[in-house]
Amino acid sequence: MDNTNRMVLEFESRSQNESFARTVVAAFAATMDPTLEELADIKTAVSEAVTNCIIHGYPDKIGIITMRCSISGDEITVEVEDNGVGIEDINKAMEPLYTTRPDLERSGMGFSFMEAFMDELEVESVVGEGTLVRMRKRIGKEAIKGYTQHTG
Repeated sequence: MDNTNRMVLEFESRSQNESFARTVVAAFAATMDPTLEELADIKTAVSEAVTNCIIHGYPDKIGIITMRCSISGDEITVEVEDNGVGIEDINKAMEPLYTTRPDLERSGMGFSFMEAFMDELEVESVVGEGTLVRMRKRIGKEAIKGYTQHTG
């Protein structure tokens, strides 16, 4: 039997739905008993991915964002996908401080944050068809530093 737990959510690319996506992924990940820091990392990475869809994927219209989450063992995988304009040069887009929307005072750090807060980051994109961001994080991989349990 496959022990993978899965969830799929579709929502419109509206800025108010960014916090909704954060809340949903946090509730889904909570079943893994993550630390507050691990949960914050996941929420931040999802926030950045969803914001990229809203700002860059659908710059001139409201589109659909699909978020897929799965938990297998100690690993959560989160995919955030749009059917928007796509990314012409993924390597360039992933460079820190690079942004295609300087008019919106964007920092260009979205992918850098996703990489920093998650264990793995993959980006697939086709111009005119959309972008898929896949992120993975292992929960509980580090022992709590400085904590020793004494019994008896």
